[in-house]
Amino acid sequence: MSEQVVEQMRADWNARATEDANYYVAFGRRDQDEEGFDATGDEIVHGLKWEMRRLPEGNQRARRALEIGCGPGRLLKPMSAFFGEIHGVDISDQMVERARARLRGIPHAHVHVALRSNLEMFADESFDFVYSYAVFQHIPSREVVLGYLAEARRVLRVGGLMRCQINGLPETAARYDTWSGVRISQSELEGFCRTHDFQMLALEGVSTQYMWVTLRKRETGWYERAVKPEEFVTIRRITNAETSEPLAPARGRYAALALWVNNLPTDCDLLNFEVTVGGARGRLTYIGPRERDGLTQVNLRLPSEVGTGLQLVQLGWCGEPIGLPKKVRIVPPPAMVPRLIALSDGVNLVAGNRVETRSVKLTLEEVTQPEFFTATIDGVPVEDLEYFCTDPLPPRFEVNFRIPQEVGMGSHLLDMRLGRRRLGAVSLDIVS
Repeated sequence: MSEQVVEQMRADWNARATEDANYYVAFGRRDQDEEGFDATGDEIVHGLKWEMRRLPEGNQRARRALEIGCGPGRLLKPMSAFFGEIHGVDISDQMVERARARLRGIPHAHVHVALRSNLEMFADESFDFVYSYAVFQHIPSREVVLGYLAEARRVLRVGGLMRCQINGLPETAARYDTWSGVRISQSELEGFCRTHDFQMLALEGVSTQYMWVTLRKRETGWYERAVKPEEFVTIRRITNAETSEPLAPARGRYAALALWVNNLPTDCDLLNFEVTVGGARGRLTYIGPRERDGLTQVNLRLPSEVGTGLQLVQLGWCGEPIGLPKKVRIVPPPAMVPRLIALSDGVNLVAGNRVETRSVKLTLEEVTQPEFFTATIDGVPVEDLEYFCTDPLPPRFEVNFRIPQEVGMGSHLLDMRLGRRRLGAVSLDIVS
């Protein structure tokens, strides 16, 4: 099964590389120039650098990194500045050729064609940092995705880090292909970490296409030997994780807390450590590195059943409370306000209001009944309207539709409604 998947992936991605490699890697625009293409990776590199703070301090030139699914080298190029040696692998030999050309002036950057769905060209415990973005979401086989995660653990040194993005959307199809790949749930990923002694330090974007996870390789048997912390662990302060205010709404996008914890043991992770608010367990999303002042940042989403008023926040370890509780103020959530937060051409995502492909992509936020969404262009109903949830919180939906045939080129008015509620009107510049 995996060999057939690998050959199909290679054929499909070679074809995409030949057609328009930059578009299929960055999803931004057809025929994108190199400067614009490189810029599409800036935000991803920033996030990777943030997690690299967890690596031990030392000689940067001695560190080795690996990118799984390097494509034409969009991320390898800037990431090479932080390591003495960096490698990338990709299933597509056409993508690897482009990566070699892009990295020609960087002698310590190396790219390889993955002949099979593994990292067989690398020795055990040979990397400090492994990362991957927009790769696993295109793999149609659960076996292949989990195999890459296991291989990443093999090639990491004990204490090394993996940061990767996985498609965490709910299952919606019996079969997947090399574009819309298999989905991996939070519980499945947690089970994998327990089995393979991967310490889970961050899990963000649960139930979305862009679920990010940070894992640290621990020694074999680490989860079984983990014991309750003996240090006196205390909560120094609590703020809203999104706004830094000393309170949080009970529900919605800002229903999240950031705790600054003193003496949090380095063995704590999202699976053995826990935080309750008002007696209900929150969903941990992030445990940061210990800062120089001894504090560690811990982020969590509030439990759905939390009440308002002053609520006790209690730390715990595998069901047992540790340390002293601290109070936080939980306020009633504000009313949700459905609104448009982004609009673009349906294919060229950086085109803004300029519609080049006669398709439009919208992002709506705080919408609970997207089936009531309607839109017209100069009074003509749009065609082939479809929508799907991209994030259950706040919630957020992506809406796609076609420009009606009778609407010609030029400036036109897009009017949007959600049932009886008018979302507003925006101008579209239709050029084809």
